[in-house]
Amino acid sequence: MPRRVYTTLDERIEAFRLTDIYPVVTSEFCAGRSPVDVAASLLKGGVRLLQIREKTMPDRPFLELLRRVRELTWEYGALLIVDDRVDAALIAQADGVHLGQDDLPLPDARRIAPELLIGVSTHNADEIRQAQDEGCSYLNIGPIYPTKTKQLACTFLGLEQLRVLVPLVRVPFSVMGGIKYEHLAELKSAGAVRIAAVTAFTQAPDPGTEAVKWCARLACFSKV
Repeated sequence: MPRRVYTTLDERIEAFRLTDIYPVVTSEFCAGRSPVDVAASLLKGGVRLLQIREKTMPDRPFLELLRRVRELTWEYGALLIVDDRVDAALIAQADGVHLGQDDLPLPDARRIAPELLIGVSTHNADEIRQAQDEGCSYLNIGPIYPTKTKQLACTFLGLEQLRVLVPLVRVPFSVMGGIKYEHLAELKSAGAVRIAAVTAFTQAPDPGTEAVKWCARLACFSKV
């Protein structure tokens, strides 16, 4: 498989638009397996967008993890997103960084990293409007369902609120939070295009096989 490296923001945005699932890998939820092995399995299963999220890992092992996954994502032509850390994303030559509401402000991140995808977690209409006004590359809406993988001050949104928020979005977006395979049909009916998840992929017996199953299901909806 030819090595594919995205170097400009426009290239990265176009590649992001073509994705349908957005696995987030964190060692805490890899069922005792190496996050590198889980990432490799997902990429073999066809994943073309991957985020690495490590909230407590020290800098040196974190950078080593990112560099190992970066090589894999280049091999498979996939985008690599780093959670929170603009500095680590740049050092590891990642394609983007995903920011929470308490992370580095988006305009400051853009000054540091003009060619990176910059995504923002949003939980309501005001946060969606602000992220877009500040020039986010993409945004995430969530949590859609109850989740134990993140400690959030907000409650889960539910499908009806998702239907209210989707028309406000002018950039590519993902949805996240407690999502399982059985939710895909109702999420698509509510306007979701790109589905992000953590444990549904990372704790699956075979993450790559799970990714294949999700992609096939989403492709069926696209043909309807």
